[in-house]
Amino acid sequence: MPLVSTEKLVQAAIAGDAVVSFPTDTVPALAVWPDRAPLIFEAKRRPPDKPLILMGAIAESLWPFVDGRPDELQFWQKIARRYWPGALTLVLPASEAVPPVMNPTDPTTIGLRVPDCAIAREILRRTGPLATTSANLSGQPPLLTAGEIVTQFPEVLTLDAAEGWKAIAPIPSTVVRWTEQGSWEILRPGSVNLEVES
Repeated sequence: MPLVSTEKLVQAAIAGDAVVSFPTDTVPALAVWPDRAPLIFEAKRRPPDKPLILMGAIAESLWPFVDGRPDELQFWQKIARRYWPGALTLVLPASEAVPPVMNPTDPTTIGLRVPDCAIAREILRRTGPLATTSANLSGQPPLLTAGEIVTQFPEVLTLDAAEGWKAIAPIPSTVVRWTEQGSWEILRPGSVNLEVES
C-alpha cells in the first residue's frame, strides 16, 4: 500500500530504498535519503540541472552541509533564526558532506530549509535531513493531496492523510542564493519576502 503510517515512512526513508512523501508548510514533498537522490530525479523525470533541497527538522542539523567563513556562517545563522521554520530556502556553498547527486550540474551549492510544519519536522527529526522537492512530475503543477500523489506516484510511500495532512496554499518556498559578492540573489519568489541584507 502506498499510503503508510509515519512509522513506516520513517523506516523506509532511513533504509534509503524508497521515495517518500509528506506535507510541508508549502507544497507536499517527495523525499529520499540524500545519497539516493537519483530516485527522485527518475520518479519526477526531473532534469539534472534542477537540484534538490536538503530539508531538516532544525537549523543545527543542516549547518554541517555548508562551507563558509566563520563570519558568513554567523550571518547565515542569523537569517535562519529569523525565517526558520518557514518557507525560505537558502542556497549556500556546499560542504563535502553533501552528496554530489543532489545537484549534479553544480555540486558546489546546496539549498537548505526547515519547514514550518509539525509533522514534517517530526519525520525529519527521526530520519535526519532528507533530499526533497515538490511532489509532481517535472514541469507540472505541484500535487496538493495524498490522493493525488498516490495516483501520480504509486511507487512512492505517501503519508496517510489521517496522519496530519492539512489544507495548504500551493505557494512554493522563496529561494535565495548567497553570492560571491556577499549578498542574496532571489532565484524564485515565494511566500516569504526576504529583507535583503548583507
